[in-house]
Amino acid sequence: MNLIIQGLEINNSDLRDLAKLSQADGIERITGQAFRLTRANVSEGITEHCAQAELDFAFVNPDIKLSDFKLIAMDMDSTLLAIESIDEIADMLNIKAQVAEITQQTMQGKMNFEESLMRRTALLQGLHQDALQRVYDERVKLNPGAEIMLQKAKRAGLKTMVISGGFTFFTERIKAKLGLDFAAANVLDIHDNKLTGQVRGEIIGRQGKAQVLRQVCEALNLKREQVITVGDGANDMDMMSESGISIAYHAKPIVQNHATYSINYVGLDGITNLFQQN
Repeated sequence: MNLIIQGLEINNSDLRDLAKLSQADGIERITGQAFRLTRANVSEGITEHCAQAELDFAFVNPDIKLSDFKLIAMDMDSTLLAIESIDEIADMLNIKAQVAEITQQTMQGKMNFEESLMRRTALLQGLHQDALQRVYDERVKLNPGAEIMLQKAKRAGLKTMVISGGFTFFTERIKAKLGLDFAAANVLDIHDNKLTGQVRGEIIGRQGKAQVLRQVCEALNLKREQVITVGDGANDMDMMSESGISIAYHAKPIVQNHATYSINYVGLDGITNLFQQN
């Protein structure tokens, strides 16, 4: 296996120690924040060493290329984006803390997503729709490495998709901004230019995300093994189960335990560093 080591700061001594622990036969530089230890073995001590040194690690089949995959599907809030959009909308009503508490419970798997979304959306009743544009213009920020990751994925021939339990107001704009192929999210109900506190249509939650991904895969005639998924919260876990490789990105422990690989320190470009790119 290749042992991929990534971190914001990587000391040569850590690479030597990890190479020794894993009995790797070589160290190759991928980027300034990523290294490949070749022909490495899974062994005790690697998890602890990387945790102490704040390094991400992953044992990856050396034969897997990025171009072997055909689709990467990402959650939006706190995954592709560095914000929780519904929390920022709530901030326009000075109730961010109240809504954020519900968001955290949901991401940790302590609350049903559909119930959570209805409760949070209800608190937004009466907000003028112009506040949504303000949030997009003033608050929306991509997570580090997002654009590099998407460029490399597209270059390797992958389709790109965002699947969100948030709102289409944001996913459609993000889709256009980043040139994504697909986007799916919930639709806010708006009447007389104000939010009614309700969501239109069926809610895209934990099961809904998985269903949307299956539909896209069927349309593209893709097998599960050809899909990479990325998420951070409990409502992403069913979606992540529908893919060959799942990435927990700066995620809750329940998601990390469920995923193929976890990235806790580096940016989203760390995903593409896992795989051979030629």
